[in-house]
Amino acid sequence: RDDTSRSSQPSMGKGLVNGIKSNSASANIKTSSGVPPGPPVYVDLAYIPNHCSGKNVDLEFFKRVRSSYYVVSGNDPGSGEPSRAVLDALLEGKAQWGNNLQVTLIPTHDTEVTREWYQQTHERQQELNIMVLASSSTVVMQDESFPACKIEF
Repeated sequence: RDDTSRSSQPSMGKGLVNGIKSNSASANIKTSSGVPPGPPVYVDLAYIPNHCSGKNVDLEFFKRVRSSYYVVSGNDPGSGEPSRAVLDALLEGKAQWGNNLQVTLIPTHDTEVTREWYQQTHERQQELNIMVLASSSTVVMQDESFPACKIEF
């Protein structure tokens, strides 16, 4: 093998961001979530990372990750979890989808932040076809019990 023939071949990953062709200027743009802007990804279920902290999730996350169900964890108000800004970003991101896909939000804890957000934005949630699922079941295993919900696809 000679080095000149290898260097004349194009680099396979060059100009790709998450496997999608992009120009170098847009590839360098980052949001606070660290995700460069790009086309949406559709999934059935998404877990909002880092206990729904605003450190890792922003509007760009909800513009890009379009899910039928979002699991919201976090039960530490002292650390800002769950973050009201993240819940608001869901509303703003969903408003930009351009379709009326039903979205279900599944909080894993009943927190004051989640309750206030639900009450204050309920009308907007209805407009955007967002439903907040309250846990109505309890799973009992040996010496412990916990709330649960069943999701079928």
